[in-house]
Amino acid sequence: MEANQFAFEHAAGFEQAEATGHVRLGKFEAHYEELFAEVIEDGVITAEERARLNKAADALGLDRARLRSLEEALQAAYEARHHVRVREVGDEEEAAPASIVLSAQSLKDPGVVALERRVVELEAKIAELTAALEQARAQVAVEVDLSGMEAAPDSPVVAAQESVEDLSRRVRSDPRDVASLRGLFRAYAGRPSERDRQTLVAQALVYLGAAEGEERAAAGRGHDAGLIKPARTVSADGWKLLFHPDEEILTGQIFSVITPAVLLGRVSTLRREKALPKLDAALRQDPRVSTLQAVRCFSWAGAILGLGSPPLYADPEYAGAAEMVPGVPPSARLGRRALSGRTPFELAFLAGCHLAWYREEHFVRLLVPTIADLEDLFLAALSIANAGIPMSATMKARVAPLARAIEPVLEPAGIDRLRGHFLRFMDEGGRTNLQRWATAADRTSARAGLLLANDLAAAHAVLELEDPGSAAARMDDLIVFITSDRYAQLRANIGLS
Repeated sequence: MEANQFAFEHAAGFEQAEATGHVRLGKFEAHYEELFAEVIEDGVITAEERARLNKAADALGLDRARLRSLEEALQAAYEARHHVRVREVGDEEEAAPASIVLSAQSLKDPGVVALERRVVELEAKIAELTAALEQARAQVAVEVDLSGMEAAPDSPVVAAQESVEDLSRRVRSDPRDVASLRGLFRAYAGRPSERDRQTLVAQALVYLGAAEGEERAAAGRGHDAGLIKPARTVSADGWKLLFHPDEEILTGQIFSVITPAVLLGRVSTLRREKALPKLDAALRQDPRVSTLQAVRCFSWAGAILGLGSPPLYADPEYAGAAEMVPGVPPSARLGRRALSGRTPFELAFLAGCHLAWYREEHFVRLLVPTIADLEDLFLAALSIANAGIPMSATMKARVAPLARAIEPVLEPAGIDRLRGHFLRFMDEGGRTNLQRWATAADRTSARAGLLLANDLAAAHAVLELEDPGSAAARMDDLIVFITSDRYAQLRANIGLS
């Protein structure tokens, strides 16, 4: 085998499309947010600070009306978090006091203390119920399949007699059903056009430790060829094949509209709290000249997935593999677990998983930690599209400040998109399950990794590294995916099969 089979290089003639689907932030946000965040840090905009802001806007050639919208969003986020009102004073006014805050006396009020105690109790109860719900979901059968009632499902003779559709259905029901996988392998053996699919099924059997001679040889055909060298980038239609079936596309589209505003608010909040990570410029990597395999891999992966690559920083002091660092634009920090000890296939899987989160539909999951936060943002997006949606007083108190912080940042076209998505959402029943959507988005990220690695063992190694508790369930989904029509079609679309 040649060494370049495992180098992160594209095939000759690779058609690299323009990066699409990733989080987009214009220079408006990039150049102005930091300056304004510093100005409102004390809760007051003085005449001198206003003059400095206007001068910066003129120097950057930015539209004043658009800048004012950004200021309103940042101001609303500040006020919602700190329970203050930002004041702008003229020359004739005195700048002090810096901000209006809750008095110490009000903070000691017995009613306030009792409410705070109750909030802590409720949050603990919610955490307990969430854990119980997750455990219950894990014990619920996802699909009922009685196709094996007439004969033993582990009988190779019976499996061989079943159709490809029946066998595929059995694998979806039980991804580790060796008899059904062997049945698929034999079914594809007589079809020259399905040689690639036979190889993929063989890879599943090898991963499960159940491959026999012919199956091991078929799996080797794909693995020994080295890293994938597709003919073209994954297109928008290709991503539709990559998305997990449970990932409701419309839900992601709604999040995609507000994600840039949420990122902007997150960065501004972290900066005010002096918690915004500062990456050492010396660690910044140029994939075109870097000798680090992980860096070259992320650039290679971004081109294939049609996402491009975020700014990359190699930081051996970071103990993890890869993390998103908030910023405008966001960056990716690669740590010890990515910089050493990984095979090319494991790096490919890691890069695909990580970069899939930079899609505009998914990025919000890197910004908010809980499903409850996700629900608040989703309702805020819907309320921007239609202020009349019914909400309880408690829910409205949580959601309204978010909507006020998001809406001013949105372009008119973005608000129109949001209204269109809202109408479709209502036409389709006005319901979504954000827990299921978030889980499906996680499955999609792993599928993106598998597409690049084309190696189930490498996927298993990385998933065990990230979260041993969920690795088995995620691997089951990847076995289903690698043997599916969607995966075969996706590989054909990018010129692999």
